[in-house]
Amino acid sequence: MESQNSNICNNGSALIFLGTGCSSAVPNVRCLLQPSDPPCSVCSQALSVPPNQNPNYRCNTSLVIDHYSESDNAHSYILIDVGKTFREQVLRWFTLHNIPRIDSIILTHEHADAVLGLDDIRAVQPYSPINDIDPTPIYLSHHAMNSIAEKFPYLVQKQLKPGQEIRRVAQLDWHIIEEDHQRPFVASGIQFVPLPVMHGEDYISLGFLFGEKCRVAYISDVSRIPSSTEHVISKASAGQLDILILDTLYKEFMSYNHQSFYLLYRMGLIIHTFASLRFTLETVKRLCPKRALLIGMTHEFDHYKDNDFLTEWSQREGIPVQLARDGQRIPVELS
Repeated sequence: MESQNSNICNNGSALIFLGTGCSSAVPNVRCLLQPSDPPCSVCSQALSVPPNQNPNYRCNTSLVIDHYSESDNAHSYILIDVGKTFREQVLRWFTLHNIPRIDSIILTHEHADAVLGLDDIRAVQPYSPINDIDPTPIYLSHHAMNSIAEKFPYLVQKQLKPGQEIRRVAQLDWHIIEEDHQRPFVASGIQFVPLPVMHGEDYISLGFLFGEKCRVAYISDVSRIPSSTEHVISKASAGQLDILILDTLYKEFMSYNHQSFYLLYRMGLIIHTFASLRFTLETVKRLCPKRALLIGMTHEFDHYKDNDFLTEWSQREGIPVQLARDGQRIPVELS
């Protein structure tokens, strides 16, 4: 089995993949409750192989940036997205990689697989029965803020209503960021450039560009990258990325490669909202990073078989591309 650790730029900083799967995660519950004939080979492994030994066991897509500052001789931990499987990810990967806390949170968008773990942030904050702790900074778009205020009003409101008792909840300090690559922001000492991408033609999700010595672009939920965003991260325009982390939900459009679906898509009657493998590899070729890691996969992807295919593709195209896996740690030199 491949190692979860890789070498790129070697110092104390690292990228840690908490999750590399889709919203429903992998295994797909339906494959276990109502198995097909023959059964789904990827999901069936969940019943026989422990998750920490199974790269086809995927939680909601999420990343921790472990940033080591030589000047301060200290680590800071930045979390991108807090999905439905966050608690499981903390139990499995925070303990393995000695992540003691979260110093900042960044949200790509406000869908369930990116925000429904926000309540569990209190588990990685200092304990205070009266919430007397420093809040964790959280960075998100205006649209995401409005949605989360409806989903989690108790995490957003600053004052108790008359007669309302104190209950321990996650303490968060909300910061609105612009959906504009010309409006960067700083979280825990790292500058992030927002990368607006289309998640369906009616919805904007954010990717992020960060790192000085090692330039990393992270794009988790995408169906189309606008030319203005592509300009910021392409080798031909703004300089070559060291690492591109990119969504590849399906092998083909949506979840099925049906001719009828394809015809409807071509007629404009169905809009795809996620990336297919073909879209992803075409994007990788255009952007031409030094290395690409793919995330957001459904159970259509078998980690070993599809990485064999991607190894052949990489050798042919001259760009190393692989599926990432949960728990993978990649050393990087960010600053």
